[in-house]
Amino acid sequence: MFRLSVHPDQDEETIVDDTTDERLKAPWKVILYNDDIHSFDEVILQLMKATGCTDEEAARIAFEAHSKGKAVAFTGSFEKCFKVMGILRQIQLIVEIEG
Repeated sequence: MFRLSVHPDQDEETIVDDTTDERLKAPWKVILYNDDIHSFDEVILQLMKATGCTDEEAARIAFEAHSKGKAVAFTGSFEKCFKVMGILRQIQLIVEIEG
């Protein structure tokens, strides 16, 4: 939501975007892309480390990325997705955040 803000010491009106905080908290996704460099075991272990998921869930995500070219590895706030992305990139996995 946008609101109009007028500061007493200024003659100008400023439009303030109140939705920025809400957008950062909205569901974001970490997308994992397939590559031919990492083994399934490497990807599974890194997914578990990054997201705290089980080995079965990590295997499902890794297989989906392998077979479909990409998979949603994690969903959450932007801050959490940013942390997950950083951990996945520690071993040079190809990931991005979508919101």
